[in-house]
Amino acid sequence: MTRSTAQPRRGDAASATGSAAAGDLSSSRSAAPTRRSQERRRQLLDAADRVVRRDGPDASMVTIAAEAGVTKPILYRHFGDKGGLYQALAERHTATLLERLHHALSVPADRSRRTLLVVDAYLASIEAEPAIYRFLMHRAAEEEPAVGGMVASFTEQIAELLAVGIAGALGDPAESHRARAWGFGMVGAVQAAGDWWLDTAALTRAELAEHLAQLLAHGWAGAS
Repeated sequence: MTRSTAQPRRGDAASATGSAAAGDLSSSRSAAPTRRSQERRRQLLDAADRVVRRDGPDASMVTIAAEAGVTKPILYRHFGDKGGLYQALAERHTATLLERLHHALSVPADRSRRTLLVVDAYLASIEAEPAIYRFLMHRAAEEEPAVGGMVASFTEQIAELLAVGIAGALGDPAESHRARAWGFGMVGAVQAAGDWWLDTAALTRAELAEHLAQLLAHGWAGAS
């Protein structure tokens, strides 16, 4: 029996080519909405930033939606719920603060000077965005457990960052309990003093940074 070799039909080849082209077109179409969605999300966060800066703790989803020129369901479509929007805002601003602290810790300096640089970096950040700081650290963290968890995690990240720097300067092991205790203590002291300072404006930022640096550095600058 003679075996016949099937030849692809022209229609089949065209169909395969068309399917591949359709797949490529479908992929490009699905990527476009994603880019548009990301840009829209950024615009909505920008609107939320403006409202929180203006209204502080009185900011609401209604005013944020109005600022963005959309309805509340549109906000929910992008962020899920109020907590999702608050989390997105927290991620945006905590990332900026962590970057500033990393930079301050990387500057070549002695212990006292580095302490001053780190304290001032923190104070400069909350001074630049006082309404957003109060909103995220207090109202949003109290209203939304997920945001409260993010704030606690962020505080821990700062403390651990400081602990690594302290351990390195003292020659302690990376997991030094002494370095971690001091790191968490420094964060708590600076946060509490920063809250008081924003409420009272009793000192200039430079004065407060100097006072706090003296307090904090006195304990560890001479340690060995």
